[in-house]
Amino acid sequence: MLKQFLARPVAALALSLGLLGAAQAADALKVGTTAAFAIPLEAAVSEAKKQGLEVELIEFSDWIAPNVSLASGDIDVNYFQHIPFLENAKAAAGFDLVPFAPGIINNVGLYSKKYKSFDELPQGASVAIANDPINSGRGLQLLAKAGLITLKPGVGYKATEDDIVSNPKQLKILQVEAVQLVRAYDDADLVQGYPAYIRLANTFDATSALLFDGLDHKEYVIQFVIRPQNKDDPRLAKFIDIYQHSPAVRAALDKAHGKLYQPGWES
Repeated sequence: MLKQFLARPVAALALSLGLLGAAQAADALKVGTTAAFAIPLEAAVSEAKKQGLEVELIEFSDWIAPNVSLASGDIDVNYFQHIPFLENAKAAAGFDLVPFAPGIINNVGLYSKKYKSFDELPQGASVAIANDPINSGRGLQLLAKAGLITLKPGVGYKATEDDIVSNPKQLKILQVEAVQLVRAYDDADLVQGYPAYIRLANTFDATSALLFDGLDHKEYVIQFVIRPQNKDDPRLAKFIDIYQHSPAVRAALDKAHGKLYQPGWES
């Protein structure tokens, strides 16, 4: 009888703890990202937990699913895109999403396995750039900065191959999925490269670009993106404050990106 009496409170306690755990899981801030940004975000998740904020990090393997998941409410915020990419995604799919706070800006470069300068590129050299409408524009801007092509004035990040007005070397431009550009390094004469993905692939030196774009275009700062109705969520403000100001996160950023990034909130 005594065992039965004792078992009831214990069972009730176990049930209440289970419900509490489920409630805490439900209250966790869900952050979507891609591999290029995951490691520093993991440091931010760890720091947040120390401060009593539960955060669940969800990694996606492409650049489409994070916005689909956010728009459907499966996650609370995503972190993988700059504003031009976001605006293009909104126009294409009708997403109601907004930038909430800036993250880092990654340098993007032009890399070559075969040549040590742009002058060495032969006539008809092959150049691999990103295939999505926005990052291909960034690649074309890089080619223009290198003096390899001339673009119509004012086209900016919306540049397409139709906007090329001069191509003296008759470069053959190949469009490749951005996350796969690192694989084009062995085949193309020149490749638009993302240092974060190059570091993950560990196949060549991410610092070896012939040219970086750096802070030339601040529109490429990666943004924390949300649905408008979540703008007052205190968990968001706390997590982003940790990401931007925690020494542990800054150390993780430095380790992941070296000198090939700048904090967008400081520029």
